Amino acid sequence: MEENQFTPEPKPVYISTEEAAQVQASFFTQVYGWMTAGLGLTGGIAMFAASSPALMEFVFGTPFVFIGLIIAELVIVGFLSARLFDWSLGKVQAAFVGYSILNGITLSCVFLAYTSGSIASTFFVSAATFGVMSLFGYFTKADLTGWGKLLSMALIGLVLAMVVNIFLNNSMLETITSFIGVLLFVALTAYDTQKLKAVALLGVTEGEEVSNKASIMGALTLYLDFVNLFLFLLRIFGRRR
Repeated sequence: MEENQFTPEPKPVYISTEEAAQVQASFFTQVYGWMTAGLGLTGGIAMFAASSPALMEFVFGTPFVFIGLIIAELVIVGFLSARLFDWSLGKVQAAFVGYSILNGITLSCVFLAYTSGSIASTFFVSAATFGVMSLFGYFTKADLTGWGKLLSMALIGLVLAMVVNIFLNNSMLETITSFIGVLLFVALTAYDTQKLKAVALLGVTEGEEVSNKASIMGALTLYLDFVNLFLFLLRIFGRRR
């Protein structure tokens, strides 16, 4: 479970409301486009990997390979967050694609643990829930900025509870953390979407290339929200093999 903390600070922008809306609409077209591409790549790689017993044995049966893949994913997210505007656009795009591929390999275990029907139904529920909350975050007039610290603290608490439960293996605690995880990433979807509306204006002050890089980082942010929402919903509603 990962949550990107990309929080650039756009400079003050003095443009009309109509111009701002156009800039934001164009930016989110890129964001959702990259996010959809990333999810498609992750899903395709996951299904391919799950169909290969040899690859599954290598990833999950070889000591430290799975852990190494997780660490590689964390490194990519960390470097993207820290060095986004220092890297070329091509390098940022390659990092996003690389992350999507690695995540597809690590998530292939989902196809071994759950039935295809429950994965498909949970995916559509996740997509509908994500869509509703992202639209809410985009169109709401309420200021969601105050949610940031609360959601960050909740995320830390959730991670700690899940780590503790690795040792306790308590089914009740797993159920509780799953429901909390769903609520948390539902809220994060709305919060991150609204935050990205401000980031969209970077293109006005910093230029098209900066905007393109920011759109990929925004796609990764919402990608992570969606994937985590899906995984927590799957823990609740998924039917195991």
